[in-house]
Amino acid sequence: MRICVVDDNILIGDALSLVLRDHGHEAAFAADAATGLKCFEQGGFDAVVVDCALPDALGERIATTIRAQWPATVVILVSGRALPSNIDLSSPCAPDAFLQKPRSRAAKGGRVTTETPLVSSSTKEDSRLRALVDTAVDGVILIDARGSILMFNPACERLFGYEADEVLGRNVKALMPPSFHDEHDGYLHNFRTSGVRKIIGIGREVVGQRKDGTTFPMDLSVGESKEGDEVFFVGIIHDLTLRKRTEEQLAQAQKMETVGQLSGGIAHDFNNLLTVILGNAEALSERLRARPDLQVLCDGILAAGQRGAELTKHLLAFGRRQVLQPVPIDCNELLGDLQRLLQRTLREDIEISLQLKPTLVLALADPTQLESAVINLALNAQDAMPTGGRLTFSTALAPLDERYRDLNPEVQPGDYVLICVTDEGIGMTPEVRERAFEPFFTTKEVGKGSGLGLSMVYGFIKQSGGHVAIYSEPSLGTSVRLYLPCAGSNHVEAGATLELAERDAPRGGESILVVEDDPFVRGYAVAALEGLGYNVRVAANGPEALLRLNGHDHIDLLFTDVVMPGGMSGWDLARKANELCPGIKVLLTSGYALDTLIATGRALQGGEMILMKPYRKADLAWRVRQTLTSDAKSEDEQAVADS
Repeated sequence: MRICVVDDNILIGDALSLVLRDHGHEAAFAADAATGLKCFEQGGFDAVVVDCALPDALGERIATTIRAQWPATVVILVSGRALPSNIDLSSPCAPDAFLQKPRSRAAKGGRVTTETPLVSSSTKEDSRLRALVDTAVDGVILIDARGSILMFNPACERLFGYEADEVLGRNVKALMPPSFHDEHDGYLHNFRTSGVRKIIGIGREVVGQRKDGTTFPMDLSVGESKEGDEVFFVGIIHDLTLRKRTEEQLAQAQKMETVGQLSGGIAHDFNNLLTVILGNAEALSERLRARPDLQVLCDGILAAGQRGAELTKHLLAFGRRQVLQPVPIDCNELLGDLQRLLQRTLREDIEISLQLKPTLVLALADPTQLESAVINLALNAQDAMPTGGRLTFSTALAPLDERYRDLNPEVQPGDYVLICVTDEGIGMTPEVRERAFEPFFTTKEVGKGSGLGLSMVYGFIKQSGGHVAIYSEPSLGTSVRLYLPCAGSNHVEAGATLELAERDAPRGGESILVVEDDPFVRGYAVAALEGLGYNVRVAANGPEALLRLNGHDHIDLLFTDVVMPGGMSGWDLARKANELCPGIKVLLTSGYALDTLIATGRALQGGEMILMKPYRKADLAWRVRQTLTSDAKSEDEQAVADS
């Protein structure tokens, strides 16, 4: 049902709305009678819960008005006192039911905390309301007219990274970026002097600032509550980070799809023109054999036409309009053959290394197009290593689960054959990485590249039912991962296998410090570890992690990303952590190929274990347990374990 809650007490109104939503209803909130009637005029509500005493009208009059105009609406009247004597529930225009609210006591002077609730805890209803605020998924914050924080529920603690005791009594501006401070002061001053509501009762998108200084988008709904002469403001905060990420991914996918359709259509028509041009050029060349001076012009036309045909072939691949002939492929054998070919093709200062999974299952793809994709990546890698370096081809069986799909909505969960092409080149900036798959986008000099190589790879993998991802940082190199469907695999069965593996995953109760700069990956790791029973602490970078380690909390395991911003890498953090906490176990994680990190001396310097991204919950569980219960492995043992 769609239910409208009309109550001038924002805390009670939002609490009622949350209760209704928890029971499967769709609830809307209005802080006064005028707003409530406006909601009904827009239509679609099945019921209304209205307070008897509203600032702009009596609740029973609102109930009578709604009953008269919308007879089918269920009307429930609520009040902090007994049923008014002038209301006859047997009357045709009377409310359908009456509920008595628990009486509240003013929260005057001082803070409102878990020990000092806003409403009296003398009744079961009050306890339920307090529990509702504490267990709400969204953040609930209460401030006074001066902006001082009086209540900070657990959801707010998770959103902002503060404990409640750290912010109670502080100005709410501590939760905003500095650029929003003047705007906030202006809103409060305007309301205190004029009474005009610019943001109260209106949900809007704003930016919050966490304890670590990072920001995130959030939806903020502000309501007003009066206790005597004092005015309080209640904010309901909903984190928009995941929604924004999904919207960005959807926009990018739609852009790539639109460009692909356009490119594919142009390529199809252009191929028809090229057929005529090449055919006539060949016929003319044959007739001009006696005129070598003119035949050379025809040969130039043919060469240009062939180059145009190659470009349109790449465009058709990006637009997913090429004709594929997928068959089961042994990717290990294919890469072995390509290694021999590329050793003769690439420069002598490029070393080619293979890291192949011995028992790899067959992939389902077009072998010719897969070879072309890998060669394209190899040529790009060569260009990224102007002074030489190592090019690594690796394979593995990679299960992608529902959590990975949350970050990449186009991915179908299940088992995939992974081909990873990694170089030690100059790497990509985040801006370049975001546009890497766009057709005609290139960072090479004019005439050195068409900008269609990675676009062709992207289109081929997507048309094959797979997934492609890039990990790259300036000066660290680039790792392109091609996920191909397993031959004869069933994604539903594979998903069931993943669930079974997670159920059998080992659990524990030790304390783990998770250090990860990416908020999405960090959130997944924390949720997975907490679900396995571990006590989790969080840091967004190396310096913040050292502050945690210097604190009084005992940490059994440091789980840190290898490549992080802020001037301190994961291996630097691991070394400092061992100095601060001798004997602490360390588990590294990275999206880069293991052999690349080892070859550059950037991992496993102290025998630490490493977990490669993307990982699923079962992988994380086993590797954490292995790290906590085993002695540090040698570098060679680690490499064998991950091969």
